[in-house]
Amino acid sequence: MNAKTKIGFCFTVALTVATIAGAARAEPGRFMAMAGSASAPVGHKVFCTENPQACRGGTDSPVVVKLTRERWDDLIRINDAVNAEIRPVTDQELYGVAEYWTYPDAGAGDCEEFALEKQRRLARAGWPASALLLAVVKDLKNEGHAVLIVRTDQGDIVLDNQIEAVLPWYSTPYRFVKRQSTTQPARWTAISDTRVTTVASIGK
Repeated sequence: MNAKTKIGFCFTVALTVATIAGAARAEPGRFMAMAGSASAPVGHKVFCTENPQACRGGTDSPVVVKLTRERWDDLIRINDAVNAEIRPVTDQELYGVAEYWTYPDAGAGDCEEFALEKQRRLARAGWPASALLLAVVKDLKNEGHAVLIVRTDQGDIVLDNQIEAVLPWYSTPYRFVKRQSTTQPARWTAISDTRVTTVASIGK
């Protein structure tokens, strides 16, 4: 078992099944707090127009995935694979525009392409769509950045192309702004991120 697997497995067994519900109530920071509807990023609106199958449907019963060791291994494997396979290139260089969201079928892209590909691969691996949510954050340069949020019974987990490790959302150095709705993939929800350490780090 390598170091990454050990860290991940320790994270997954930090709470027993019997105490997950109580711990979630006692530690609300483990899960993001939502703050009402938000406008979808322009790039995602265009993506939905060009890839309607990825934005159709929805559910009245969004799923929170039980994070077994096998599920954790899925996250590590897919996160590592996409980060290794995709060549980081800006939209301006690739498409001649500042912002364009699409699948990285040509093997290159920026943060949105990384997040979209991870979402697609996890869905193909059997993960429920309502637990795989694109999110927009502010990074340490106070610039917009996209990541994938995976909703699990251990909390909201981040798959990123800037940080190698798969982390719980509150352990990342980002300020979370908004994410896809859990019930309608074409809609977005604002995130109430009031963590002092994260907010203070922005702009330094």
